[in-house]
Amino acid sequence: MSFHTGLGWAAVVVLPLLIAIGVGASRFAGLRHDKGIVTAALRAVVQLAAVGAVVGVALQYTVGAIAFVGLMFVVATVTSTRRIQQTAKIHGQWAYCAAAIGGGAFAVLLLLILPGVVPRNPASILPMGGIIVGGAMTATTLAGRRVLGEYGNRFGEYEAGLSIGLLPPDAFKLVVGPVAGDALLPALDQTRTVGLVTLPGAFVGMVLGGASPVQAAALQLVVLIGLVAAEAIAILVLTELLSRSRLPDGRTVSP
Repeated sequence: MSFHTGLGWAAVVVLPLLIAIGVGASRFAGLRHDKGIVTAALRAVVQLAAVGAVVGVALQYTVGAIAFVGLMFVVATVTSTRRIQQTAKIHGQWAYCAAAIGGGAFAVLLLLILPGVVPRNPASILPMGGIIVGGAMTATTLAGRRVLGEYGNRFGEYEAGLSIGLLPPDAFKLVVGPVAGDALLPALDQTRTVGLVTLPGAFVGMVLGGASPVQAAALQLVVLIGLVAAEAIAILVLTELLSRSRLPDGRTVSP
């Protein structure tokens, strides 16, 4: 099997077709993401083209790699904040997202990089940072939207909890606790089925780069467990912060 670095003319035809299929499926199912699919695809093309040159420079210096991971963190925070605000707007929400993503991602990255589990060089720090920050962002977004949506749907139960003497954080967690963990399911399922359903990018990339399957599997295990830990911390931090925030009236929260 051969792999080509260029996409070729086939991709010029197939990629727009894939976008059209995604838009068609979204419209048919009433997902309301028609425009979002097109926008995301176009942004991906532009961003990857622009980032390619920057990453080339960042990979030459450790400071550059760390700075780029910091930029990823900022963009991840803004992205999660915007997504969660579509469900409910809460004072200081961007700070909650930053604490959740940063707390999860940087705690795990420090544990992997400082002891040398992952080589302390730009070629390892940058991709590992992107993977872990991206996972923490996804978990934060899913947890925020799911938790606040549940709070809105079960606002009557939240008020009932307050009426029997529960403090607001306790009443909030009593209502949303059962659904907060849903945000961790994608990472758990990926870890449970690795090698059976999926062969993640780190594993495939290392094998194609000449590493042994054992070395590739060891690195992939580190990535998967690191993702689960980072996302679990992010969900915990966000839920705790939301439970202690000035919550809006649940009747104003979008499901």
